Amino acid sequence: MNTLRNVGIGQTVCVVKLHGEGAIKRRIMDMGITKGTDIYVRKVAPLGDPIEVTVRGYELSIRKADADMIEVTQGGVQ
Repeated sequence: MNTLRNVGIGQTVCVVKLHGEGAIKRRIMDMGITKGTDIYVRKVAPLGDPIEVTVRGYELSIRKADADMIEVTQGGVQ
């Protein structure tokens, strides 16, 4: 399973599935990350946490633990 945590800087990916349950999954969806959404990885902090991404035209910082719950596939249009 390829997750957002494993994506390199400058790559665009498409969300395949969100893992997790309850409030965690809802928080990720509230940030605009849903199935079929393209995500562009802008930066990764020196220690890898957080990851800065562009989703639906805005910048978002996401924790590694949350990024691990987002299954992605290569490709996408950004």
